[in-house]
Amino acid sequence: MSEQRLILLLKVSIGIGLCLLILGIYLHNFSEYMHSLGVTGIIISAVCIAFGLIFSLPTKMYLTFLLVKRETDKNSVNDQKK
Repeated sequence: MSEQRLILLLKVSIGIGLCLLILGIYLHNFSEYMHSLGVTGIIISAVCIAFGLIFSLPTKMYLTFLLVKRETDKNSVNDQKK
């Protein structure tokens, strides 16, 4: 898998994670149906938030690592040209 395709996949994963986080917060705070479900509604919103974190946090760390590595490589190439 090429690096560009991997980065695209990770960005999609971040998007899914953020959407799940927003959905979980919405369900927990603003949905009357979830309030009527009681504990089951809390579990559903908590699962959305948990999967949102699973999707978003590790990919952010990996993308940050890739961007720092790419910047370091560019700086080293620029230093060699001088």
